[in-house]
Amino acid sequence: MKELKPLILLFLLGLLGVLSILPIIPQLLTLQPEKPPMPVAAIQAIAVVQSSVLLFLMVLLGAVFARKVGLTSPVIFAIARSTNVYKELKPQIVPAMFGGVAGGLLLIIFYNAVSGYLPPEFIVAGETLTPPWYTKILYGGITEEILIRWGLMSFFVWAIYRITQRNDTHIKTHNYVLAIIISSLIFGAGHLPIAFALSPQVTGYLLLYIIVGNAAFGFIAGYLYWKRGLECAIGAHMVAHITMIAANSLA
Repeated sequence: MKELKPLILLFLLGLLGVLSILPIIPQLLTLQPEKPPMPVAAIQAIAVVQSSVLLFLMVLLGAVFARKVGLTSPVIFAIARSTNVYKELKPQIVPAMFGGVAGGLLLIIFYNAVSGYLPPEFIVAGETLTPPWYTKILYGGITEEILIRWGLMSFFVWAIYRITQRNDTHIKTHNYVLAIIISSLIFGAGHLPIAFALSPQVTGYLLLYIIVGNAAFGFIAGYLYWKRGLECAIGAHMVAHITMIAANSLA
């Protein structure tokens, strides 16, 4: 039971993010030219079930492979084991703040650099259908980090290690670097369906913005997960969204 408790905590945290996407679904449905084939509430329920199943699988994937490659979620495990939480949290605070602010500013700069080349429909739809701040922080900050870093990145580190090294050797840096790159690119590509829903026109600049823009922050989050722990990546992701929200408000 002690080993299950941190996994339950991770799942429940991720579930908060899943539930936070519910208000966005009716807005996305308005982009469809045809009337939905079922009530909006039913579509929302299906979306929650599908996302929860994916979350559950990624929590299990991370549980199997993270410890095999020296990756961890120190604060969650400290809470689950009733040990010193602050001791585990303290080393993560400053890197999360710096990583989040740097990542948020990087995304703002990148957007301003390519926005003039993006389809006008995408710009207008993006401004109209901006997710609520709590969805950005809960789903983006928590759920995406559990899915991408805890689940996928942990697995890729292990898989690359098994391909490139003997099982009894020390895990080398390139395994983590390649896993960060691969998981970040998947993270970026995972945003394409929403982008395609927002824009009827798909251009090279749109693909560049969605994949490279999101992957760039994935490199920061992946590094922080590797060096400090999952909570550091989560904190940085939250701070990145707060940074962008604050910048947009000031603008």
